[in-house]
Amino acid sequence: MGFDQYHEPANELSEETRTFARMMASLGEEAEAINWYEQRISIEKNKDAKAIMQNAQKEEFKHFGMDLEFLLRQKPLWREILQGILFKNGDIVEHGEDAEESAD
Repeated sequence: MGFDQYHEPANELSEETRTFARMMASLGEEAEAINWYEQRISIEKNKDAKAIMQNAQKEEFKHFGMDLEFLLRQKPLWREILQGILFKNGDIVEHGEDAEESAD
């Protein structure tokens, strides 16, 4: 497994930035796992195997959520923007534009 999440020399990055990079990589890995399970679940014919995969995918959702929450605690601006977009009815793009525009 490579450590290619850095675009700058790792030894020049702060510990906080290296942690941030690791958590961003973890978030992406969790999203990828969720996607893989989604594909497997969509074609699995065996109900027991499908139930196991669905259970495993829920774990990946939990991990994704924990990674995201960690990152949002590090980046308050991200939280502010996402609060303007997530869990709202209506036009997603409009909410995104409004949230970005009103963010500090």
